[in-house]
This record gives sequence, C-alpha cells and structure tokens, in this order.
Amino acid sequence: MSDAPSSTFTPVPLDKSKRTWLIASTCAGAAGAAALATPFVSSFAPSEKAKAAGAAVEVDIAGVKPGEKITVEWRGKPIWILHRTPDMLDSLKKDEGELADPNSDRKAIPIPEYAKNQWRSIKPEVLVVVGICTHLGCSPSDKFAPGPQPSLPDDWPGGFLCACHGSTFDLAGRVFKNKPAPDNLEVPPHMYLADNKLLIGDDKKA
Repeated sequence: MSDAPSSTFTPVPLDKSKRTWLIASTCAGAAGAAALATPFVSSFAPSEKAKAAGAAVEVDIAGVKPGEKITVEWRGKPIWILHRTPDMLDSLKKDEGELADPNSDRKAIPIPEYAKNQWRSIKPEVLVVVGICTHLGCSPSDKFAPGPQPSLPDDWPGGFLCACHGSTFDLAGRVFKNKPAPDNLEVPPHMYLADNKLLIGDDKKA
C-alpha cells in the first residue's frame, strides 16, 4: 500500500527590490559587478532630539569607494551618497534625450544652484540625493549595471528603478520620460566641510 501524497511548501523568495530604505546598498560600478549590502550609516547621525529638529548631519565619505553607495538619514528621509565611477559619469551624457527634465528646470522640486549641472552635484563623482521616488514616495532600488535585465529596457544605462510603479532614474537621479514620477529625485541642501566630509541639511557656505 503506497503512502498518500504529501503537499510540499515552496517558500516565496524575498523581493529585494522592496526592502526599505533603511537598508543601505553598495554596488561595484563596473558592468556586471554584483551588488553588496552595506550597513546603514548611523554613526554620523545626531541625537534623536536633534534629528526631530531637522539638524544637519555630518558624513565622512573617505571610505566610500567608486561604485559604492551609502545611505544616511536626514529629517526622516533616506539620503543617498553615491561615489560614481568614470563609466557612470560617461553614461550621463548618453541618456539626456530620454529624460523628462535633463537640466532640472522644473520648479516643483527646486534644485540648489550648485547642483544645477549635468551631474546634479557639487563634485561630479559624488551624487547626493533624497532616495524617495517623486511619484508616491516609494524608495527606488539600485540598478547600476547597464544592459538588459528584468523590468528595464535593453539599452538601460544604469540608474535606479522604483518597483512600485516602474519609474526609472539615471545615475544623476533624473527621471526618464513617460514614467509615473513627475520629477527628478530631490537634491538636499549640502556642502563639503572638508574634501571627504559632507554636511547634509545645510549649505550656507556652499
């Protein structure tokens, strides 16, 4: 007499694209390099009382290698700091025709004058943006590697994908055309206190 068939439980894999922004990510910028998780940068955060008041946050970026991204918190928002590689910077020149607002001219989310350039940054290699999609407030995931991949076009140049409704942004945080997100990613006020030390939330001396 044979045993009755038993049901098999198949676990559903975790959708990593929907992890909260509290998990920082890092990625080797070269094509095909694998993304690696890095800890959320909390050692530079001010006290809870100071954060509630919107205090500026100092961040030492000396250890952020080309191709890596870290996340810090400012006013309850995830702030992405991406050290772009030369290849990443080159990609910004190639996708301007596909962008909704390549020069950051729209006024809904004003951009600081010091970031109103092709790189949307003070230093070309260091991108500082708020990691919140301008559509409905989801946090996009890193899709730095160029080329064909799920949910992205075959000629994908590298950037960010919001899995909630499919908005895509280039490596300067500029939104592509015909996407739900109406604007580019926000550039927060920031300035350099030293060559490798950023102050997020204050740009009075920038």
